[in-house]
Amino acid sequence: MTTNFDARLITKNDYAGFEAIYNDFQECATEEYKFELPPVDYKDFIDAVEKDLIKCIVLFEDTIPAAFLIYTTSISEAIELNIIHSYKMENIGERSRYLIKEFMRETQNVRRDKVVCYPMLGSQKGLIDEIAQFGFKFIGIVVLRFMMFGTSSRDIMKSVELPSLEDGYKLVEWNEEYYGYAVDIIREAFDNSADALFDPRFKSDKGVRDILTKVTENVYAEFLPKASTVLLYDDEPVGICFMNLTGGSIANIPLFGIKRAHQGKGLSKHLLHKSVSKLIKMADNGERPITEVNTTTETNNFKALNMYRNIGFKEDYNYPQSYLPIKK
Repeated sequence: MTTNFDARLITKNDYAGFEAIYNDFQECATEEYKFELPPVDYKDFIDAVEKDLIKCIVLFEDTIPAAFLIYTTSISEAIELNIIHSYKMENIGERSRYLIKEFMRETQNVRRDKVVCYPMLGSQKGLIDEIAQFGFKFIGIVVLRFMMFGTSSRDIMKSVELPSLEDGYKLVEWNEEYYGYAVDIIREAFDNSADALFDPRFKSDKGVRDILTKVTENVYAEFLPKASTVLLYDDEPVGICFMNLTGGSIANIPLFGIKRAHQGKGLSKHLLHKSVSKLIKMADNGERPITEVNTTTETNNFKALNMYRNIGFKEDYNYPQSYLPIKK
């Protein structure tokens, strides 16, 4: 018997039949896709669809919802492909091809000006062959974690030997007056990085300002100014380590950078050590129930990996960050 496939954007008429497959996704999001926090409930998901905050393409097999793809064009200058899920993880390879084909059709106009980025978390890394057929490229990303309790992270951090800060350098907390300097620092640090390939905002001052505004105004997560450390040289910011908080307990480093003229002196380790120390203090004094600090870097960025390891971070898992460049 031939199966009839149909992939299209979800409509109000689909809401009732789609709920089961969305709930199936919710149940496996943490285990299968490495989500740090559970996805929003179905009511909030539908609310986001109706407000056009996200877009959802559903694959129907003989009129029954079997898989879906979620993406957004409203958060950054990239088209963010968030998830591809197949009911009960069945036949995800074939189903994903139909979904991606429809995604490419739906986004053909906006892709003239926007990169597509797709973090292939968890079992989605098995879709590399399907994604590659549509021209996607890949960068290896590793997730590192510093666990507050139950591991050796703290012991490793206590034993770390930090080089002395040279004259003229000092570490201070984030202050809004440093915003303009931070734009310059992050732009220089990320301009030629892999991040700029799938988030072109790093290529311009305007784009970096958008990122920094979203970080410092709690759009991505709760910003932690007290734990965000700024490196000064002769009282001018030359480096920064931002910290934010997700779900009230998971700290994350969204941005980290040092001006090129000040690199190679062990200053990154000072910045990281200072920020993590502040988080430990916040956890120990009961100010925040922080359980971990996490970050990401490229799998071949050995310098960064060694720095994080020396402070007590450990690699948890890796995934392919895929992106579809703008066609020139």
